[in-house]
Amino acid sequence: MEHNIIFEFLNSILLQIPGLTKGPLGSANPMVKGMIPSAIGITFIAIGLNLFNSLIKRKMVDHDKLRRLLRETRAWQKERMAAFRSKDQEKIDELSKKSAYMNKMNMEVMQMNMRPMMITFLPLILIFYFVLPPLFSYTVAISPIPLNFVPGDFFQLTCTAAKVISTPQICKHVNDLYFWAWYFLSSASFSGIIMRLTKTTMDLS
Repeated sequence: MEHNIIFEFLNSILLQIPGLTKGPLGSANPMVKGMIPSAIGITFIAIGLNLFNSLIKRKMVDHDKLRRLLRETRAWQKERMAAFRSKDQEKIDELSKKSAYMNKMNMEVMQMNMRPMMITFLPLILIFYFVLPPLFSYTVAISPIPLNFVPGDFFQLTCTAAKVISTPQICKHVNDLYFWAWYFLSSASFSGIIMRLTKTTMDLS
């Protein structure tokens, strides 16, 4: 899985922290009317922000060095797992001597990936809280299946039957997708394509 998909997931969780908003993101009287225009609009915004993220990452990160570090750490991990499976204690001991060095390399990889996020996260927050809510309704699409895979009410992507009853001004139908959830899904769907186009993918093949 690409690193930025994980970051998008974390961003989406942060956007739902209780207390940061008075309620679900969106508007009861949005400027963009209708689910289809809203869904298309948010998809284009997701693509634009993904492109922005990738261009910042391309500018800030030494991708040749990053790929070299990833190759080394993944090769070491693969070799170590093979040694454990074959119960080759001599090989395990030999590879374990490199653990501190490999941990340092893994930390460097994480820092290289996190550095662009420190710049792009603030614009994302500002867009979510000040630009998108007046533009779009609380829900902008309908899912054929429920997408609430995380237990509890904290991270729900789709409306439940209970929400339709308790908050009819927000949830009109069961499995309506919240607009931030549609953004997350759109972003995750196009991130791989954009990373390949901007040559910021972590694919080592």
